[in-house]
Amino acid sequence: MKNLHAKSLVLALVLLFGSAVVPAQADDFASSAVGSNRVTWDIAGNYDRAVLTVSRPDGTVFRKEFKAGVTPAFDLTDAAGNVAADGAYTWQIVLAPRLDARQKDALAAARRTNDPAAETRILAANGLGKPRVQSGSFAVAGGSTVPNDLQETAGTRAPAAPAAPRSPEGGGVIGNDVVTADDAIIQGSLCVGLDCVNNESFGFDTIRLKENNTRIKFDDTSVGTGFPANDWQITANDSASGGSSKFSIEDITGAKVPFTVTAGAATNSIFVDSTGRLGLRTATPVLDVHINTSNTPAMRLEQNNSGGFTAQTWDVAGNEANFFVRDVTGGSRLPFRIRPGAPTSSVDISADGDVGIGTASPSNSLHVLRSDGTAKILVQESNGTTVARELIKMQNNGDPFLIFNNSNTASTWSNGLQGGSFVILDQADVQTEFILTGAGNLTVSGTVTPMSSREVKQAFDGVDNNTVLGRVLAMPITTWAYKADPSVRHMGPMAEDFFSAFNLGADNKGISVTDSAGVAFAAIQGLYHEVEQKNAALTARNAELEGRLATLEKMVQELAAKKN
Repeated sequence: MKNLHAKSLVLALVLLFGSAVVPAQADDFASSAVGSNRVTWDIAGNYDRAVLTVSRPDGTVFRKEFKAGVTPAFDLTDAAGNVAADGAYTWQIVLAPRLDARQKDALAAARRTNDPAAETRILAANGLGKPRVQSGSFAVAGGSTVPNDLQETAGTRAPAAPAAPRSPEGGGVIGNDVVTADDAIIQGSLCVGLDCVNNESFGFDTIRLKENNTRIKFDDTSVGTGFPANDWQITANDSASGGSSKFSIEDITGAKVPFTVTAGAATNSIFVDSTGRLGLRTATPVLDVHINTSNTPAMRLEQNNSGGFTAQTWDVAGNEANFFVRDVTGGSRLPFRIRPGAPTSSVDISADGDVGIGTASPSNSLHVLRSDGTAKILVQESNGTTVARELIKMQNNGDPFLIFNNSNTASTWSNGLQGGSFVILDQADVQTEFILTGAGNLTVSGTVTPMSSREVKQAFDGVDNNTVLGRVLAMPITTWAYKADPSVRHMGPMAEDFFSAFNLGADNKGISVTDSAGVAFAAIQGLYHEVEQKNAALTARNAELEGRLATLEKMVQELAAKKN
């Protein structure tokens, strides 16, 4: 009876595992055509563009985008004449749906407001809830593709034994099937498949599946309400020629393949230790997820465009040069990098959102701290075009200020806006030392001293004071008011007249206080010289008159004496 039970189990397992075929994916939309030097994909359905990715045996990846109506293709010989290497190739096609402007705007708005629920509703309302992604494989041998329309022939089953009468216990043979209505215990190894032979050498194998298509299927026959009934299958290798050598777990009911390991995967490609830590290419994971490789361990975050959003790919990686985030879609730029040796809290974000640069306890929105005398902030624009640019902007719902504090002397100064004017003040007193109004009026609480040392001057020329005086005398002087400040009267010359008379200053739009003072000094000296000249003439004239007067007085005295 034991032999009958064993035979029943073997035949049942052969029927269960030996001839299962992977079902077609429920969402298949592309059929591949394998030629000797090219693989093409015929895509059904409405779409905007297709993104084809082909993974080569050496680990490199081919990626290309095809517009709707253009047949996606992969050539075994590239533009440089390089022939594709022999081996297994895995492909994936992602379809981007057609979206009108309204749908794109709605998705973009939901993304900006970080509203995943809104995104889901919009996608579902426009039939975009299920991304269209399909994958498969093909093989290259001898520089040419292997046709994918060939199927291996099954082995030949040995002639069936004559039917035996049913046993009293309920087991028995019906045709070629062996049915056992009781437990079956095999105290040895079990071989299942059309290629199992008598005296099979098992080695340490307990159960062996042996034929050209090996499958283990879990067919759940539950029918009660609420009971799970999904069917699953373990599959080793594709059945078609040119297919992939792989180990897969397949969702038969859902027509999906959620887990696959291809042949050639390195030892410890996936390793889970006794604590639940996951190692990728390592058998000794140190943390919850540990990636170990000889060159730049990395993680790729790829959003394809099958869901209606713009495709975007990011890499997060690290090596001996830096830890970085790579914007693959944006030209593989590295917008974020950390160099080895960067000190603790080089960038530190506190619980309330304050950002510390060099400090773990930032006290402001941005807090930069150094203790080696190197703390500074540089804003640099390196564009080669010379043009005025806004580099720093301070904006506040009220007057914005900059504060300067000397922690050694406890002195504090500030500058900024105050009542519409730009001010500078020493916070130790109550007086504002510098006020520049929007009308251009400048008030300081002390003395304005322009630099005037010989050490900062050159190209000295003499001045004809009398000429300067003459030009000052000829210059119109009027009273007037600035357009920006019409209520305040002023007196003085026009800059145009001043520049025309003396050619001083940068242009004819303003009069420097230095130049006006210099002209005043020169005119005073010219006036002084003129007064001196006139005084000298008057002195000489007075002397002459005094002499004449003395002569007259003497003559009068002599006449008076004669009369007496």
